[in-house]
Amino acid sequence: MLDMGFADQVEEILCVAYKKDSEDNPQTLLFSATCPHWVFNVAKKYMKSTYEQVDLIGKKTQKAAITVEHLAIKCHWSERAAVIGDVIRVYSGHQGRTIIFCETKREAQELSQNTCIKQDAQSLHGDIPQKQREITLKGFRNGSFGVLVATNVAARGLDIPEVDLVVQSCPPKDVESYIHRSGRTGRAGRTGVCICFYQHKEEYQLAQVEQKAGIKFKRIGIPSATEIIKASSKDAIRLLDSVPPTAINHFKQSAEKLIEEKGAVEALAAALAHISGATSVDQRSLINSQAGFVTMILQCSIEMPNISYAWKELKEQLGEDIDAKVKGMVFLKGKLGVCFDVRTEAVTEIQEKWHDSRRWQLTVATEQPELEGPLDGYRGRGQRDGSRGPFRGQRSGSRNFRGQGQRGGNRNFRGQRPGGGGNRSSNKGQKRSFSKAFGHE
Repeated sequence: MLDMGFADQVEEILCVAYKKDSEDNPQTLLFSATCPHWVFNVAKKYMKSTYEQVDLIGKKTQKAAITVEHLAIKCHWSERAAVIGDVIRVYSGHQGRTIIFCETKREAQELSQNTCIKQDAQSLHGDIPQKQREITLKGFRNGSFGVLVATNVAARGLDIPEVDLVVQSCPPKDVESYIHRSGRTGRAGRTGVCICFYQHKEEYQLAQVEQKAGIKFKRIGIPSATEIIKASSKDAIRLLDSVPPTAINHFKQSAEKLIEEKGAVEALAAALAHISGATSVDQRSLINSQAGFVTMILQCSIEMPNISYAWKELKEQLGEDIDAKVKGMVFLKGKLGVCFDVRTEAVTEIQEKWHDSRRWQLTVATEQPELEGPLDGYRGRGQRDGSRGPFRGQRSGSRNFRGQGQRGGNRNFRGQRPGGGGNRSSNKGQKRSFSKAFGHE
């Protein structure tokens, strides 16, 4: 409370309750999840000089709650709101409680009004009057709405029971904030989940949180369509259990008619889909979260020497035009295959043309596979290891690398004189070194 700007109000309360060096001062217990210097200054000012410090962390490396599972999802900011909506459906559900932490008041306000979040959501930040904050918190505690989108105002000092999921829209700038935020779940003997979103440029911040908080994030992919539908079905079934028998009687005649027309399974499945709100689920890439794409896995029985090895097999089976359909190919762990994205409408055609062999198997990914390093081997469409596609700075089909001039039709590399100066063997040596650097062996 002091750190969040309420120091004056807290000081006023304490000054009334405490008299300097008086024996009648009340017994004082101060609790804090973290203990920076200003916490000790407050203790010295308002507690007896003989106060005792009890440290429940001690020399433990893990400073965050052990009842919380820490997950991380790599996601571009433009797709984040939609993916957060899917994450809530899978990890918290329609009847669960979720707190989403944002870095700015504007982001919290906009996210709470985003249509991607299907549950009722309200925001809590510094621009909201204190009276309205109290009403919002009371509604969240009572279950009037299930998603609270907040800045650090809600991270400390608020006792909100039974929070199932905490989402952090990006890694916080300081580790203490992460510890306080993640501590909103997994309280009073319950377990909880904290999911931190990050972009490629924020990987260092994520590593800093791991190191200083003594935790290890489990990197996961975005929720797949299968996971979303399964979670939505469970929610719908729970909602059916809450319908009183007196209400069911009014719908029996319509239900019997519907079963005659559609059949029992079809009718019930349609009803569950409508109740859950999952009448349409966007397919998303499990590599970069982009909507309208499906991630496919091409497994290889041996370690692949380079990405071109997979391209060769794809072209042999699916034709030269597969180049235009495949996006963002990356190595699987151990280079025992690759995964890549294709547009949703192209999946059926690819599956029909493809035939598995002893060496190659092609499947649709249902969860994010383990990748070989940070997107090793990534190439955009038409740019791949060992391919004949154009490099940056290449013109009219010529093999001219960026920073290399080309005169008189000669292949001129940086450091080589125009007109072919230098002996032929040294030219070959330079050519081999460039080839090696770009994986053309």
